[in-house]
Amino acid sequence: MIGKMNKSKWKVVVGGLLAVSMLGLVTGCGKSADTKKEGEKAAFKPDKPITLVVPMAAGGSTDMLGRTIEKVWTKYSSQPIQILNKPGGGGVEGSKYVSRAKPDGYTLLMGTGSGHDIVMPHIQKVEYDPFKDLTFVSRLSIHTVVVLAPADSPFNSIKDVVDWAKKENKPVTAAVSTKAGAVDLVMRGLGKSTGINITPIPHAGGAQALTSLMGNQTTIGGAHPTEAMSQIKAGRVKPLGIATLERDPAMPNVPTLKEQGIDFYTWGSIKGIALPKDTPKEIVDYYADIFKKISEDPEYKKTMDDMMQPVMYLGPDEFAKNLKQASDDYAKLIKETGLDK
Repeated sequence: MIGKMNKSKWKVVVGGLLAVSMLGLVTGCGKSADTKKEGEKAAFKPDKPITLVVPMAAGGSTDMLGRTIEKVWTKYSSQPIQILNKPGGGGVEGSKYVSRAKPDGYTLLMGTGSGHDIVMPHIQKVEYDPFKDLTFVSRLSIHTVVVLAPADSPFNSIKDVVDWAKKENKPVTAAVSTKAGAVDLVMRGLGKSTGINITPIPHAGGAQALTSLMGNQTTIGGAHPTEAMSQIKAGRVKPLGIATLERDPAMPNVPTLKEQGIDFYTWGSIKGIALPKDTPKEIVDYYADIFKKISEDPEYKKTMDDMMQPVMYLGPDEFAKNLKQASDDYAKLIKETGLDK
């Protein structure tokens, strides 16, 4: 009887040990899986509204691009995006603001690649370095620069302006969106290339520059097609030339400066998205994916087409390379035209 009881107890003990052993294996597997998950970085998912900083005044091409993104944003993100216009310093103030923001994924910069990023640093000292203080996310578009005159101006081409300035020996005033921006560089380069005195008059953005031009406060002006198209259609200003190597698809009937015998052209103004420096990769990837989806969105593409803004998406690595090439080319152009002096 005692032997049987011992045998029975032995079975119970063995069974208990096996159960504990199995539990340990299961528990151990669970801990191993949890440890693996803890070692991986979770995908970023915003839990509060996102701020998109536009470093220009409302109404310009950069602002209009931001508003277009805002319209379709909630299709692809669970949190809304809010536009914050921070003009000043030709775009520097807004960019500096983002470069010093917390890299937590809630502050983005609109218009990265404009003149204050790839032109101004080669002309004067700025308070931030776009290639060190920002994290590039996506390129969205490139905006050309069109040279304009008031509708009642006697000038109908760039050649007319150049001939008049040389004959009369008078300076040509030019309304530009911001100091040392893409439009400003076009005017300075145009003056240098033709040997005439062009004096750029900077404003707080493209809309303000156009207002001055329409009021005949300057002889000529410059803008991106997005900013100028409505005023051209309304007969308030007229295009004289495009400052890129090839004609702009948005304005196919407007000749380039080179077609008018002027050996000068620029990249135009690159429009992209950036985050503060040291932003984690999972946050950069989250936004790069969203902007890629937005760039393929039919509603977004139609609005961009209506605004005369080409959709030209590039991801983080490609955008960084593209921006560096443009910056290097502008540095060379600035040196050749003597603008660095």
